[in-house]
Amino acid sequence: MVGRDAEKKILKEVLDSKEAELLAVLGRRRVGKAFLIRNYYGKQLIFECTGMHEASLTEQLSNFSSALQQAMQLQVPPAIPDSWMQAFTFLSNFLQTKPEKQPMVILFDEFPWLHTARSGFLAAFGHWWNTWASRRPQLKVVICGSAASWMIENVLHNRGGLHNRVSRTSRLLPFSLRETEAYLVSRSISLDHYQILQLYMAMGGIPQYLKQVGKGESANQVIDKLFFEKDGMLKTEFDVLYRSLFNNASHHESIVRQLAKKAKGMSRAEVIEACGLTTGGTTTRLFEELEQSGFISQYIPYEKTSRDAIYKLSDEYSLFYLKFIDRARATGTGTWHKLAQGQSYNSWGGYAFEAICQKHIQQIKEVLGISGVYTEASGWRYAPKTGETGTQIDLLLDRQDRCINLCEMKFSGQEFVIDKKYASELDNKVNVFKEQTETKKTIFLTMITTYGTKQNIYYTGRIISEVKMEDLFR
Repeated sequence: MVGRDAEKKILKEVLDSKEAELLAVLGRRRVGKAFLIRNYYGKQLIFECTGMHEASLTEQLSNFSSALQQAMQLQVPPAIPDSWMQAFTFLSNFLQTKPEKQPMVILFDEFPWLHTARSGFLAAFGHWWNTWASRRPQLKVVICGSAASWMIENVLHNRGGLHNRVSRTSRLLPFSLRETEAYLVSRSISLDHYQILQLYMAMGGIPQYLKQVGKGESANQVIDKLFFEKDGMLKTEFDVLYRSLFNNASHHESIVRQLAKKAKGMSRAEVIEACGLTTGGTTTRLFEELEQSGFISQYIPYEKTSRDAIYKLSDEYSLFYLKFIDRARATGTGTWHKLAQGQSYNSWGGYAFEAICQKHIQQIKEVLGISGVYTEASGWRYAPKTGETGTQIDLLLDRQDRCINLCEMKFSGQEFVIDKKYASELDNKVNVFKEQTETKKTIFLTMITTYGTKQNIYYTGRIISEVKMEDLFR
């Protein structure tokens, strides 16, 4: 298993615990939740049941019976339970046949899908845990769910039988760039950092997507294969992705589509207006569900509060799909090779690279030598009044040592060159920021690029520090 060090530490603590444990593992579809549990626990995993999407109660109970058959190694499946209460009685009877001194791990994958309407699943599970499972110190129950918002509301914040019953929680995020490289190497795939970065910009650090990368394929070939060829895996993933996570997913998709059009982000009010939504609890939940599932991110501007938050689309796959695949005429082998030469590629590349930098703030801080300094990462923009000049800064590192790194992120296939025009834009950003914020802190202009910035007359005396693509792989 590649990476996942923090998560594996939690899994070890659960296994070593002298008490019954209920572990909730959250993470988006295809991020590798069940894979991690199966591979880490190995022989300790004695029962596993995976919920079926949009299946009836009868189908779910039949599926449970099949899972029990496999666990008991029976030739003939046991009787299909009449209810979830009876199903958990069957499970308890099976577990009682196992040695009491050895840890036993039980996995319920896609837990939200098991809770169909009026099925009584959640109540039955809570009753089983409280009256039977929690009294078995050797028992470790793991529940996984792709619908992070559902898991948080119905499990972590449950006000009924499961109230405060979850002993540990782990949120599985997509791979970082370093973990992505390690994963590809583990599959004997050798690509340089620029090729890996391009893959990451198109599909993010989702293990199941990265698993499709073949030996000897360039990033362009992989993207062409997965997104543009007739049976490409990621060509139709978008609709499945959102509808498998959210009820009435059209509203969630609408928000994502609007944010995909605005690289600089949108306020909550701007999103609501653009989508034709109304303010209130239902809309608040839409934002929370998308944020908890990792599709959008909230950024609080410099010296502002959460009321002034800016939302951005942070899911690489969704951004790529909406930019190049959705409602596009171009398709078939070779399409991406052609698109990668156009202006739309450059605009997408800049947006996607900025989003990746936002996810690797810790690596950026380490390179700048400020990993030990308390820092708040934010953005800032100034809408000009008549006769004034406005500007936007996408990443500010506001440090406790009275310094600010004003970061410029530029995606390029070669060394980035600052010309006279861009140098003037940089000076304007710094000046407007100082004037409007009246900050007394020292400003360090910082470039974050792929292959570095050429040191010419516009660089010298203006750029104080640099971060390169290779640094993001730390």
